[in-house]
Amino acid sequence: MSITSLDGNRFADMIASGANHLSANAETVDALNVFPVPDGDTGTNMKLSISSGSKEAQAHRQDHIGKVGAAFSKGLLMGARGNSGVILSQLFRGFSKDIEHKSSVTGMEFAHALKMGAETAYKAVMKPVEGTILTVAKDAANEAVQSAKETDNLVKIMEAALDEAKKSLARTQDLLPVLKEVGVVDSGGQGLVYVYEGFLAALTGKEITEAAPSMDELVNAQHHQSIHGFMSTEDIEFGYCTEFMVRLESGRPYHEGDFRKDLSRYGDSLLVISDEDVAKVHIHSEQPGEVLSYGQQYGPLIHVKIENMREQHSALTNEGPSNPRPKEKEEYAIVSVSMGEGIGELFKSIGANAIIEGGQTMNPSTEDILEAVRSAHAKNVIILPNNKNIVMAAEQAAEMAEDNVAVVPSKTIPQGMAAILAFNPTASLENNSREMTEALEHVKTGQVTYAVRDTVIDGVTINKNDYMGLANGNIIYSGPDLLETAQVLLKEMIDEDAEILTILYGENIDRTQLNQLEKFIDDHFGEIEVELHYGGQPVYNYIFSVE
Repeated sequence: MSITSLDGNRFADMIASGANHLSANAETVDALNVFPVPDGDTGTNMKLSISSGSKEAQAHRQDHIGKVGAAFSKGLLMGARGNSGVILSQLFRGFSKDIEHKSSVTGMEFAHALKMGAETAYKAVMKPVEGTILTVAKDAANEAVQSAKETDNLVKIMEAALDEAKKSLARTQDLLPVLKEVGVVDSGGQGLVYVYEGFLAALTGKEITEAAPSMDELVNAQHHQSIHGFMSTEDIEFGYCTEFMVRLESGRPYHEGDFRKDLSRYGDSLLVISDEDVAKVHIHSEQPGEVLSYGQQYGPLIHVKIENMREQHSALTNEGPSNPRPKEKEEYAIVSVSMGEGIGELFKSIGANAIIEGGQTMNPSTEDILEAVRSAHAKNVIILPNNKNIVMAAEQAAEMAEDNVAVVPSKTIPQGMAAILAFNPTASLENNSREMTEALEHVKTGQVTYAVRDTVIDGVTINKNDYMGLANGNIIYSGPDLLETAQVLLKEMIDEDAEILTILYGENIDRTQLNQLEKFIDDHFGEIEVELHYGGQPVYNYIFSVE
């Protein structure tokens, strides 16, 4: 099979295939995460990161490969988690930057973009370490360039890149002594190999039939139980894994190189990625407060996460059959009911610790909610039902729970989002419950769904299969056209005091429909700030939040 030109649609297929293959093998990659303090689970972080990028690529699917690449890069940036996810986002940031003005690419251009991706990732890491995903990416890219000098067939070039990636992965044991001692290969490098296997499968149109390596092949079980003992807790120099994003909105000039250099004074394992709107930071530091204060000079902080790695390491080295030690409870946890993969990830990104899948057509039981409360393992737990039909079950679960549990009676997804943003980790459970409940009143909820039967409600005639527009639970319009229904609903919800419109679009909405809605909003509500997110929810075509 010979392919000599790669356009945006085929590249989007490659991205989806790579994301799916990595996701299917995320647990295998997690099991390879053998360093003394697990900086998040590598496979899980990579899966969530590339899934975020893939969603954007699919939402912006078109012939122009540069525009698909830009969407992929933006999604990776916003969804990047942990060291591995940030490095993965940098690999494809450099790749996408190299092709941004091209409508399609040749084999050599594709190989060159892989090389630019590897170089960008190396620059993002203050102290690059060989024997990691960086090495695998570099070696694979160099081999792709060599192959492209001999053939213009993208299939052959991708085969060469993947073959070298696997060889490079095997060599990581020779470059990092801890890997050989434990008997594993680099986890991030393995994750990248899965991505490239997905890329090749999409190019050839073949399913991936090669079985994933067994854990016996990837991990020496004899050593696996003691891998966290290679370092003592006292040896950890920088104890706090700190991640945050900065919206670049202040007047202070931002230069990524200077920003990275200044932050390097506060610790190690530093990664910085940015675009014109946002900078994302990952660093191991002993003074996370100082790191955050520095970042805040450039704009407001979002998605802040700080983890005590000494506590993680102590828990890992003291748990086990011979020396069990129960994990201490966290001070707080937030349990949120959600519907749709995108909405679940959105709740996690703004602070939810546990997600219960459920909604209009699948109400979780009291037992489901109680189990989520238990698994959250916290002294204080806040439940967000996010549906009026789930509030009573949540309250019942709270009464049965052994811990301190409060229910914030959110009846919609936007209300739940508003409540979680009002959470204060330093406040008491009583104060948090009160403040989060008050936040429910500051948001309007709109929903577009469809009718399952003919009826008349509140003077609105509704025909089966027509679309319905609901504002704060009241049906205000029904008609056969989805766009018109959404337009009428937005006109009802948005007034002169509205500042922010958040749109969560469902699993059946395509890019054309989104473009039509965005144009309507630009034409009629040009001053309002719009945030667009893939919710992936069933039943509701759109969920609107107006603040």
